Amino acid sequence: MAPLAGIMNKTATDLHTRLMNRTARIAVVGLGYVGLPLVRALRSAGFPVIGFDLDQSKIDALRGGRSYILHLGADFFSGLAGDDRFTPTCDYTDLATADAILICVPTPLGPHREPDLSYVIGSTQTIAKVLRKGQLVVLESTTYPGTTRDEMKPILDATGLVCGEDYFLAYSPEREDPGSAGRSAAAIPKLVGGIGDVSTDIAMALYTGVVAQTHRVSSAEVAESAKLLENIYRAVNIAMVNELKVVLDAMGIDVWEVIAAASTKPFGFQAFYPGPGLGGHCIPIDPFYLTWKARAAGTNTRFIELAGEINTAMPHYVVERTQSALNDDKRSINGAHILVLGVAYKKNIDDIRESPSAEIVELLLERGAVVSYHDPHIAVYPQMRKHSINLASVTLNAETLRSQNCVLILTDHDAVDYQLVADHARLVVDTRNAMSRTTAAKARVVKS
Repeated sequence: MAPLAGIMNKTATDLHTRLMNRTARIAVVGLGYVGLPLVRALRSAGFPVIGFDLDQSKIDALRGGRSYILHLGADFFSGLAGDDRFTPTCDYTDLATADAILICVPTPLGPHREPDLSYVIGSTQTIAKVLRKGQLVVLESTTYPGTTRDEMKPILDATGLVCGEDYFLAYSPEREDPGSAGRSAAAIPKLVGGIGDVSTDIAMALYTGVVAQTHRVSSAEVAESAKLLENIYRAVNIAMVNELKVVLDAMGIDVWEVIAAASTKPFGFQAFYPGPGLGGHCIPIDPFYLTWKARAAGTNTRFIELAGEINTAMPHYVVERTQSALNDDKRSINGAHILVLGVAYKKNIDDIRESPSAEIVELLLERGAVVSYHDPHIAVYPQMRKHSINLASVTLNAETLRSQNCVLILTDHDAVDYQLVADHARLVVDTRNAMSRTTAAKARVVKS
């Protein structure tokens, strides 16, 4: 544990001690793809945990031991149901009993790509109703620099409690990577930046007991900015290879082979891979939090906005490539039977947030295609904020494949038998280079 940087009063000292000896009670607000892995890490560290969510169906599932996030595993959910150290609840007054409250709620974009902080503000207002002396509040949701200090703190200060003396406020961004082996919440280093040294000290005391490594920064704003940098770095590099894919395809060059060749260089290069568009709750959204904040500060982010334009154009490029491939088979896209393989935003998970598959399916339907999909992890296409698709996953077998004019691979789940696709499909449009795993494909394969 690093030396303390702030001078603590008795309220702070008592909370710091409870966090260090893990007798403090921790509440997690938002029991989704970020909140539940955090619950698991807190429980594993020995903390008693409250799980708060407004969605009664999630609370019922947790009380009944029913899984609703695939990659966490059924054992995790069944273990929660019988654990007297975990209390799932929809009653916000239960938050008053917590010593630390961690906010893990969505931060989507509005219709004009402006930050939508309604979930963060709503959660903060709820916490303010029960805030008491000796509590730590931490925001984990991705947001623009200044949110913790300028948006949350005034709401909590309105209770009459003093930040840094009566209650403590910090920002520690989530770094979840769903479905990736070895990257559990407890294994990923944690950034911690508070509103003042004492708040940072207390937040560090919490996370040091939960994760393998913590990194202290000088302010909440630094931590907020670092999280945005992490995701902007990926968004910009993915945009670069997506643009390169379009350029090289026009030259008859395979971008996947080019990336593999460049990857042989042992320094100065990191491989990024093209795809049908960006998905997940971070990379398609977070860069625009900074572009909005930059405009408010009177500056521009041309590089980030250009990357956004390239990435958001990829679903249209995929549909155009699919239409062109069908034309080569002398088949109109209007009336063509197209099977989409994989609708999750990344492989081997059941997360469909911001998945480009939704826009691609809707574009295909608009052009008159008869669309079906197969995804081993998503049985029914869920309702999304911007999309409403009434489809259920079909069985993947030889008969299904032979009945399609085109198979369009959008997510390369490991559970899919691509050799079966190679043997029985007529035409495959592959956005993930998944067919490179097969041999002697009878299908005509078009990379997109």
